[in-house]
Amino acid sequence: MDLSNYIEMFIEESKEHLQAINVELLKLETEPENTAIVNEIFRSAHTLKGMAGSMGFEDLASLTHEMENVLDLLRNSKLTITPEIMDVIFKCVDLIEKMVDNIEQGGDGKVNVTDIVAQLVRIQNPSLSFQSEFLDASREVAVTAEFVIDEFQLSVINEAKKLGNKVYQITVTLDEKCVMKSVRAYLIFQTAEELGEIIQTDPTIEQIEEEKFGDSFTLLLLSNQNAQEIHRQIGNISEVINVKVFESMNQESSGSTSFSNETIDEQTNIPTEKENSGAQKKKTRSKSIRVDSEKLDQLMNLFSEIIIDRGRLEQIARKFQLSELRETVEHMTRISTDLQELILNMRMVQVDQVFNRFPRMIRDLAKDLNKKVQLVVEGEETELDRTVIDEIGDPLVHLLRNALDHGLESMEERAFSNKPVEGKILLKAYHSGNHVFIEVVDDGKGINREKVLNKAIERGVVTLEEAKTLTDQQVNALIFSSGFSTADKISDISGRGVGLDVVKTKIESLGGGISIDSTLGKGSIFRIQLPLTLSIIHTMLVKVEEETYAIPFSSIVEITMVSEDQVYTLQGKKVIQFRGQVVPLVYLKKVFNTPQVKAVTTTKQQYLVIVRKENKIAGLLVSMVLGQQEVVLKSLGGFLKNLFAISGATILGNGEVALIIDSNKFFN
Repeated sequence: MDLSNYIEMFIEESKEHLQAINVELLKLETEPENTAIVNEIFRSAHTLKGMAGSMGFEDLASLTHEMENVLDLLRNSKLTITPEIMDVIFKCVDLIEKMVDNIEQGGDGKVNVTDIVAQLVRIQNPSLSFQSEFLDASREVAVTAEFVIDEFQLSVINEAKKLGNKVYQITVTLDEKCVMKSVRAYLIFQTAEELGEIIQTDPTIEQIEEEKFGDSFTLLLLSNQNAQEIHRQIGNISEVINVKVFESMNQESSGSTSFSNETIDEQTNIPTEKENSGAQKKKTRSKSIRVDSEKLDQLMNLFSEIIIDRGRLEQIARKFQLSELRETVEHMTRISTDLQELILNMRMVQVDQVFNRFPRMIRDLAKDLNKKVQLVVEGEETELDRTVIDEIGDPLVHLLRNALDHGLESMEERAFSNKPVEGKILLKAYHSGNHVFIEVVDDGKGINREKVLNKAIERGVVTLEEAKTLTDQQVNALIFSSGFSTADKISDISGRGVGLDVVKTKIESLGGGISIDSTLGKGSIFRIQLPLTLSIIHTMLVKVEEETYAIPFSSIVEITMVSEDQVYTLQGKKVIQFRGQVVPLVYLKKVFNTPQVKAVTTTKQQYLVIVRKENKIAGLLVSMVLGQQEVVLKSLGGFLKNLFAISGATILGNGEVALIIDSNKFFN
């Protein structure tokens, strides 16, 4: 069977199970006596092992099986949870994640798991060393059958024996006149698999399939059947002339093993009584299906073309005053608006897909830094466009690492300041208007204004004179400067002068912004503002000379008129006084080098679009304001990557291309 068609599903489901295991392990650390949590972890591990085995990733299946053995001891109260055991299980999960990532990148998922398997086996058998146990067991097999048993096979055998199974060595001899020995061997393997689980064959299965054996071969079988039944069923296969069955790796006689009257739940290996089997609730059918994200992107692109055509039809209806066409276009507009909302909702993804990987990261970092911290997550059901979700993960990692390393004090410092020894970090998401806000809040020491200013002056980010006039907000914003760091020493976690400037650049590339509120000694709030979607945006269309541009509504504060006598020069820059504020002016025709048309009349007044970025405002001077319009954001492609203050383009109803202005670029 070709399994390549299932690889994407395997990777996706494996990641879901690994995430579930990580979440439950963090719960288990705080509630070590809660066996229900262990059962949840066991179920995910068991399913993951089964998937890996069916896909042929033996190293992954082997490692997960050993982890499953430890979890089985924990849930049956045969083992007590300790920090050391938790660390080993976490390492095991990390290795499994590494193997899944390798498979996703086209690898075979093979990783050296010997050390971690040894640690897992020692947890199961603390009185024996891994090597001696393995060698003794291997030696026992070697005496009765010439098989070499590896760690995975040994663990499978030990686990099966606990459940009442036995290990049988079966030698099968075929008729020397048998024409297709490999086919006959296949039938024997099929029968053996119905009786139990084949551990190994001699010669190998590949050699048997290629008929590279004489008239006989041997297999090692795990089964709860007795030797007579195995002999009967395999012996009944045609062209089999001799079957020898004897028990291996067992000091007891074949008739001395007792069997339980319980059945085993197929998925979880949890015993359930036969009489209760009928009481299981009927599973409800899922009302959701998996859809490839590329298909959603394609759907959005097709719908974008409909939006463009709709705009064209609206123009034609207005131009020719066709009432029937206008009514049809109005109906089309209502339908397409509903369709647009539906498609956008299909693309919306809950932020918990990003948030749920942070508790584990915070746990590991806190251990490395010897800090105690509680991570509180709120609003994880908040939805964002999938495109934004894909990009927001790395900036949040930087902010959380910064909060834990720079924001929170050490346990000794917190105790000295009469604070709880355990620090608190809040990760919060919420909707507000057409935006989603994500906040990273810590109750640490806050931002030291003087320390930041001194470092900024030292690095030449600001001058001494400028530093005296800066507000607290402006000082806080300095930490987003490229290469800026106040860390006293460089570590793997922070202090290398990278991070927060990357955060700001990434968020602004998504059409968002970031701000900081901080109180010395009490903590800081990093607030990210993001658009709900990046695909279809509300804009104001403006003319600069004869060229049309679109300015996103999200950055517009107000549109007004300004005359030349209101403009004056301040420190070499053109500014106006607007509502008590000094507003710098941006002449778009100069910025974009727009060709000037022959002026028929000279106007004393111009249109001014006031735009905002965080707490700063600026005025964009344009020739004309055309009105608002919903537009589809299109990429400019690889040849036009670094155009100043342009984030993309759109196609208008008349077929004209309008560039979309990124007003953030006009702020220093």
